Amino acid sequence: MSSDDFFLNNKEIKRIDFKTQKLFNHIGVDRKTLDEVFDKSTLSTIEKLISDRIIDYIDFPISSGKEGNVFLAITPKNKPIVLKIYRISTSTFKHMKEYIIGDPRFNFNHKSRRDTIYTWASKEYKNLIKLDSIGIFAPKPIKKIDNILLMEFIGKERQAAPMLKDVQLTNPKTIFKQIITSMKKMYQNADLIHCDLSQFNILIHQKQPYIIDIGQGVLKDHPLSEDYLKRDIHSIVSYFKKYDIHEDEKLIYDKIKRKKGEYHAIHQDSS
Repeated sequence: MSSDDFFLNNKEIKRIDFKTQKLFNHIGVDRKTLDEVFDKSTLSTIEKLISDRIIDYIDFPISSGKEGNVFLAITPKNKPIVLKIYRISTSTFKHMKEYIIGDPRFNFNHKSRRDTIYTWASKEYKNLIKLDSIGIFAPKPIKKIDNILLMEFIGKERQAAPMLKDVQLTNPKTIFKQIITSMKKMYQNADLIHCDLSQFNILIHQKQPYIIDIGQGVLKDHPLSEDYLKRDIHSIVSYFKKYDIHEDEKLIYDKIKRKKGEYHAIHQDSS
């Protein structure tokens, strides 16, 4: 029996299939999503989350990204949370190693695809713990099991907060400053760089930018951390040019790295 079977016998597989059939019907997943996301081991983990009364059921898909699929799940207390499933079969496997190797928190040596995905899930979970510990607006982590991460739902009622790219900001300068402040706080107080920060990885909720998708985030002592920080700055500065906000990337870089003092708006009210 291969490791992918995770020692499930036919009786256990039938039991999982029976318990999850209503789930599939409810959220309306197609065969492609079913095959890519809900493999045997993932189904077994979902069953454990349900039997342990961590979640009651999965309500509907929120989004699909490079590494995984995000679903709204409901707890036994009728509270919405996020369930993120990192795909074992179709994740962008090769690029993950770039961000894991060099991270002292993980002993990573030529691991299998499954081990890499599990490590990636652990990495995002630990990075979210770091963000929570320093008060960054980001989803609060709840639990990580294998390739599944549970976290706080960011949104109103059961409507997920929109991405920055999908919002027409009425206060772009304020949001820009808040994002740069978060980047500085992450760097100074958590030794952490996002590494893929953009309008696709920021949600706007209650007039605040929430940072998400931080699985690739690295510590300052990663050999490429400075390049990643510069890339994050470039992405944010480039995006806000659409709001006629033009800032000096090097000046922002210097202020993020500066140990003393807080970030203030560059050229504030200079116009």
